[in-house]
Amino acid sequence: MPVVIRMARAGTKKRPFYHIVAADSRSPRDGRFIERLGYFNPLLPKDKTERLKLDFEKVKAWLAKGALPTDRVLRFLDEAGVMKREKRSNPERAVPRKERKARAEEAEKAAAAAKAAAAAAKAAAPAS
Repeated sequence: MPVVIRMARAGTKKRPFYHIVAADSRSPRDGRFIERLGYFNPLLPKDKTERLKLDFEKVKAWLAKGALPTDRVLRFLDEAGVMKREKRSNPERAVPRKERKARAEEAEKAAAAAKAAAAAAKAAAPAS
């Protein structure tokens, strides 16, 4: 049973509130969970301590059992110093879409030209 530490949405419409839970990865987002580990209230200002509350003893116990946190929960654990989150780098995302397509087409043309040059060189080699 793969266990994940994730956020389950609670609260009303337009007023989100999240419970941080340990759950089976196959269960629905707001469905069955194994244990409640804390909560997150995104409506509160970032400087309020009531915005995020986690029971770190329970979190560490679940991590020791092999539970994997989702990316958002991993950010919370990184801020608290419980776990280290690696920075992600996607340089392709910063390139505009049209420019990416033009680059791909240029790369295809260059590959085709290199292939043709190699075939011409191969054809010229036995004739010499």
